[in-house]
Amino acid sequence: MAQTPYGTEDFDSRQFRTAMGQFCTGVTVITTVDDDDRPVGFACQSFVALSLDPPLVLFCPMKTSRSWKAIERKGKFVVNVLSNRQQDVSAAFGAPGDDKFRNITWDPSPAGLPVIRHGLTWVECDIERVTDGGDHHIVIGRVQVLGEVLQDRPLLFYRGGYLSTEHPRVTPAQAELEHFLTWTGGDTWL
Repeated sequence: MAQTPYGTEDFDSRQFRTAMGQFCTGVTVITTVDDDDRPVGFACQSFVALSLDPPLVLFCPMKTSRSWKAIERKGKFVVNVLSNRQQDVSAAFGAPGDDKFRNITWDPSPAGLPVIRHGLTWVECDIERVTDGGDHHIVIGRVQVLGEVLQDRPLLFYRGGYLSTEHPRVTPAQAELEHFLTWTGGDTWL
């Protein structure tokens, strides 16, 4: 096994997953409707805001995902950003099965796509581009509609489990935020 001063070049998928689990992410549910107008979706932690101008987001579904196939055919999707009160929603959409919406309350977006109630926010998007990403696709979506923003804490995923933010929010100095796309302060620094 080849060793470097800081790690190893010889690793398996379990070790890679453990290493990537050190990065805390938010949890989203990506939704659409299938060809029969039935709601479909999946839990997704590989989501990020990509660009302000134009307004783009990025998410990465597994190539084997049945929900992704419906999203691709529809050409539109909603990203539902979950609150820390929605662990049950995350669990429902993270598990295999066909009826993930059975106990989920949702409303239609302007395009008729599922917006899950009580999330922090949501965005409705058109698929802009799909690129290969190994065993996942890299999907870039152009935001068409922004949902209401609720004041609650985010649902976070860290080291294979959920994490809550219970400490007061600490805002770093403005200079430290120069490249943070999702900073909620003023935009005088742009």
